[in-house]
Amino acid sequence: MLKRAAVLMLNCGALLSGCGPDATGGNAEVLSNLTEAGFRAEDITVVDDAVYVGGDAHVPLEASREMLQRGEGSQEHYRTTNLVGPNVTLICVNATSALSSVSRFSQGLDMALANYNALALRFRFVRVTTTTNCSATINASTMPGTGYTSGYPSGGLPYGQIRIGTGLSSYSVDMIEHVITHALGHTIGLRHTDFYNRGISCGGGPVNEGHGGIGAIHIAGTPTVANPGGSIMNTCIPSSTDGEFSTGDIIALTSLY
Repeated sequence: MLKRAAVLMLNCGALLSGCGPDATGGNAEVLSNLTEAGFRAEDITVVDDAVYVGGDAHVPLEASREMLQRGEGSQEHYRTTNLVGPNVTLICVNATSALSSVSRFSQGLDMALANYNALALRFRFVRVTTTTNCSATINASTMPGTGYTSGYPSGGLPYGQIRIGTGLSSYSVDMIEHVITHALGHTIGLRHTDFYNRGISCGGGPVNEGHGGIGAIHIAGTPTVANPGGSIMNTCIPSSTDGEFSTGDIIALTSLY
């Protein structure tokens, strides 16, 4: 399944002016919805008649309304029907020479693996050049463009390949860490946190990915509302990412594994 890493966020610090909520124009309902959804007033800004939260994520009216819904599809973290089985204890990641030769890719991969291993899950990720003694193997390679590909588990095994676009080599190591951590999240069964409304992280109108035949099962104990920048598994990536798991991500992963 093809997934694309979209980088389309703004940074309030770079805007120089316009920070601070303003209920004028057509933004009164958006601001009210964000406040009710739990965003602090100081985290909400209005620039050029558009509302942003956290200084970097645009929230259209429909996306703000979606945040208030509490029915199916309003909880934050989701998994697919298939997960990695209990017999998998060591997942080997075999990086191609093309990926390893790009220093930011190589460093980002190591940082992504460390993100998971720091959680002491029931399996560990290890970077290898041979696949001896591995419970499962994921091949990490490059592809043209600025996207990436990944997939979901099957038969109790993680998806066997991630591919990272060579065009991402000009981005920060934290951005690459985020992309690879995100891609690995799919291989072990995580859906997009905002799958029910991609507008939450990508901006624009609400787009629901649907169940897609692979399931969208809420992970118990995770927060009740998806929000921009609130999960490494959000569809789109803020330019200010630090590449680390959020509290909700950690709860989701430790609950599953």
